[in-house]
Amino acid sequence: MGINGLFYLLLLILPIAALLSRRVPLLRLIGQLAIWAAIFGLGLLLLGQRERFDPYLQRAATWLKLDDQSVVGKEVRIRMAADGHFWAKVTIGGVQRRMLIDSGATVTAVSTDTAADAGLKVSEPAFPMMLRTANGTISAQVATVDELGLGDIVARKLSVVVSPAFGDTDVLGMNFLSRLKSWRVEGSTLILTPHHPRSFT
Repeated sequence: MGINGLFYLLLLILPIAALLSRRVPLLRLIGQLAIWAAIFGLGLLLLGQRERFDPYLQRAATWLKLDDQSVVGKEVRIRMAADGHFWAKVTIGGVQRRMLIDSGATVTAVSTDTAADAGLKVSEPAFPMMLRTANGTISAQVATVDELGLGDIVARKLSVVVSPAFGDTDVLGMNFLSRLKSWRVEGSTLILTPHHPRSFT
């Protein structure tokens, strides 16, 4: 069941439990327990979707092990988001970004805003860089990220392309994933394993 399905199920349980607890005295206790369980479930749901709400809920979600990105042993694990994609919390050039992991993208791509905030030195390539996107073919500039961090993984001297056509979306492509020892999807979790935790080149 998806996030939306769980949300609607909780909304359905609450009024039914309330009606049962009023009409049938013997079921009052059960009804109250159901209401509290639904409230608790709704709270967990909100914590799991914390990016849409208060960012201060991140600590509570981490404490409850609901965080969508975690380091387990030598692996970085990222849970699938409600939109069906994997989003990584990344530090690029000292600034934090939420980047889409896309194995279909040949190269890592960042927006012009991210490039500016990260202090990247953007330049024109020796030959025109033309990229095919869902919106057609676009031209792009190039830059090098001195250090990109993702959990316990650090990629150095990572080539990226920069274009205003990316809007506010930043993408981790295959030139990042190919540096890993391995990466795989198990169920709804993306697992990244570096050659050497904490640092790889």
